[in-house]
Amino acid sequence: MSDSGYNQFCPVSMAAEIVCSRWTLLVLRELVLGSTRFNELRRGVPSMSPALLSKRLKELEAAGIVARVAVEREQGAYEYRLTEAGRELRPIIEAIGVWGHRWVTAEATLKQLDANLLMWDIRRNINTDPMPPRRSTIQFMFNDRPALERNYWLVVEPGKEVDLCLLDPGFEVDLYVATDLRTMTEIWLGYIDIGAACENGRILLTGSTGLCAGLRAWLKLSAFAKVEKKIA
Repeated sequence: MSDSGYNQFCPVSMAAEIVCSRWTLLVLRELVLGSTRFNELRRGVPSMSPALLSKRLKELEAAGIVARVAVEREQGAYEYRLTEAGRELRPIIEAIGVWGHRWVTAEATLKQLDANLLMWDIRRNINTDPMPPRRSTIQFMFNDRPALERNYWLVVEPGKEVDLCLLDPGFEVDLYVATDLRTMTEIWLGYIDIGAACENGRILLTGSTGLCAGLRAWLKLSAFAKVEKKIA
């Protein structure tokens, strides 16, 4: 707990001293969404320095919210797991997300575009059930981004976690998704329908007819996409 705290016995104040320091809520968001390895957490908070991430994890561990657990059969590897106290924060994190989606304007949200974070979110929300029973490679191409943020590959294999590649994995691409970052972010957040975006040329799909036809089934949107917005 910080030495420069609020100095109040109120439970709200005491909780705020633990979870409201800069970046902490976003680290908790990543843990709630299932990230457990340090590098996974880093990909969910790409603008956060590794040193600060390590510091926040140690603070959460000291507060009893996170447990650092050695990984069996991987010498020197650790995972960060939410404790009972940490898991109890899930509905609070989700409620903050719902409030932000409902009351923060779409235009303010879309000023914070981040291709790496968007693709990391998309990766963990892919519904693999309707995917073909073989490896599928999907390349996203953001035509408005600089070279390092232009191409991303999702590799989906039965029985494995979906892999997000920043470099060409060398597999034959089954589906190309060409668009701009704002359009894909709007689709992800539920601001526009993907079918409408395809019809008006804001997104172009090339490749597997099966993957194209099943796009709405395997490309699950943000958990907040169905939340009604109060401010456009």
